[in-house]
Amino acid sequence: MATLAQRVRTFLQGPQGRRLVDQGRRQMAKPENQRRLRGLFTRLQNRRRY
Repeated sequence: MATLAQRVRTFLQGPQGRRLVDQGRRQMAKPENQRRLRGLFTRLQNRRRY
């Protein structure tokens, strides 16, 4: 039985996984999405302090 990490690695090396990674990179190149992600990280960091 393959571990979860091995299954994810196999998926990402296949054609569908590569398409998904490329799509994610294109989305993260957009400044609006970068700003949203920074806001999300900030909220998560603030939540951990309590």
